[in-house]
Amino acid sequence: MSPADIEDITTVLRGRHRTVRARLVAATVLAALFGAFVGWALMAAWWTTFVLLQVYERRAYPLSRPVTAKSAKGLMWFTALNAFVFASISLVGPLVDGPWGAASGGWMLAGATCYIVLANIASRHMFRAALAPFALMTVLLLIESRWVGAPWSSIFAMGSAGLMVLGVAGAIWREAAAARKRESDAHAESDRRRLEAESAVAAKSAFIAVVSHELRTPISAILAGAEDIRRHGQGSDAAKAELIAEAGAMMRTLLNDLLDQAKLDAGRMSVETIPFNLRRLLAQQLSFWRAEARRKGLRLRLDGGRTCPQWVTGDPTRLRQILNNLMSNAIKFTDAGAVTVTVSLWPDNLLVLSVEDTGPGLEPAALEGLFAPFQQAGAEVARTHGGTGLGLAISRDLARLMGGDLVAASQPGKGACFTVTLPLPQALAPTSGSDAATESLDLPPLAVLVVDDHEINRRAVGLMLRDMDVRLTEAASGFEALGLLEAQAFDLVLMDCHMPGMDGMSVTRELRRRAGPNQHTPVIAVTGAGEPAHIDACRAAGMTDHVLKPIDAGQLIQAMGRALEPPAPDQIPDAAGAISA
Repeated sequence: MSPADIEDITTVLRGRHRTVRARLVAATVLAALFGAFVGWALMAAWWTTFVLLQVYERRAYPLSRPVTAKSAKGLMWFTALNAFVFASISLVGPLVDGPWGAASGGWMLAGATCYIVLANIASRHMFRAALAPFALMTVLLLIESRWVGAPWSSIFAMGSAGLMVLGVAGAIWREAAAARKRESDAHAESDRRRLEAESAVAAKSAFIAVVSHELRTPISAILAGAEDIRRHGQGSDAAKAELIAEAGAMMRTLLNDLLDQAKLDAGRMSVETIPFNLRRLLAQQLSFWRAEARRKGLRLRLDGGRTCPQWVTGDPTRLRQILNNLMSNAIKFTDAGAVTVTVSLWPDNLLVLSVEDTGPGLEPAALEGLFAPFQQAGAEVARTHGGTGLGLAISRDLARLMGGDLVAASQPGKGACFTVTLPLPQALAPTSGSDAATESLDLPPLAVLVVDDHEINRRAVGLMLRDMDVRLTEAASGFEALGLLEAQAFDLVLMDCHMPGMDGMSVTRELRRRAGPNQHTPVIAVTGAGEPAHIDACRAAGMTDHVLKPIDAGQLIQAMGRALEPPAPDQIPDAAGAISA
């Protein structure tokens, strides 16, 4: 007996355990109906025998014990005995009412045969074991019918009907078994395709993660070099540096869009919930885009800013990302007129932000596919304005991830209006001055260790910190970094997380474990992965803060300033905790 046959028999056994109560009820009803005619003693004996068989089956073949080849054969013989005992009540019919009783016994066998088909649909072995006693009982019923005086014509009719019932039962079982197999094959195919799809998504995410990690290195160098030339160059050199910086920023935006789309597809995108200053965020967004709007001769307006709540709870980073996408598109596709940002608060803390332009508008066909990834309003739009077509798709997914939505309305020649609704409960203003953003910090003289396996990244950090009083030391691997950290004291460590041999988190754990000059030195993680789980892992390893790649000079300096603030006693990295984490 094959393992598949044993699995099918196990499936039938589970069904028999579920339906034991229904079988007992049916036996009780039959015993009550026939007892008044043929005697209660006979029916009590039959009912008692049937009940004892059910009890024995539950004890001899429990679901907690796996079915083996030997126990499967025993179960088949027991099922045949069980079916024989149940079908034997059909022989009572001729004793009660002669030929008419024989006919009623035949009807009882036919109905029970239908139950046999349904109960044993999963296993052909169990079906045959249960059906054989019914076939034998049909023959015995014909013999008994002749014995009580039924004419040969009735015997022939009953025999033909019995053969037809048995034949139809076999045909129904075969069709049902075939349908069950098709269903099982369909489930298996569905599971296979699901696994293939999950594998493809995982492979795509891994590919994008690897490519993004490699791309962040040259982008960081481009941005750092352009910023250095812009600060120290003059005339045409400064203008060229500005052009390079804009191109680098565009590359960074495209890369971030691809990463965000991959995270959304994989279901790994997350949002945070913190208090933030909504009015300041809106003012900063308008200030950021005002120069671009002025360059195109557009008016950039904000309506409702004074009446909207100042402090709300939500994800300011994702809200800023949505507004950037909407305002960028509005300015990009509008040649004359104005771009208006309107903000209002609806009941239940529902914030409504709309970005409306006076551009050419959209056709209904273009509006339908506007939020599909990699889709743009048309080929002409892609050629003229470029882009990946991911901004709106990501923005709507982010809005929905935060419990809101993003919709668009437009008519040809009448501009477009994009409206995002977000649940942003009002919050109390922080008591400390932590919200006051510091654009630049006056850092003291520092000894900084930069750990990165890419020389370009180390040189980029050097350019960003060139104008500061920083003594920079470089390490190209985790092992080299540990040697330097044991030999001399540093004020700060900039640690790449992903390095061959020994990654940044492993280096930090080892640093916190050893009693050396840098056991409590702040370590800033420099990483291309911004997921909360990754950031939490960095902090658990003993890192103080993090900066995302491609490195932004302002964010790096801000992180350095935060790391150099004296920590509270309970915030000093604990070596044992870092090792256990």
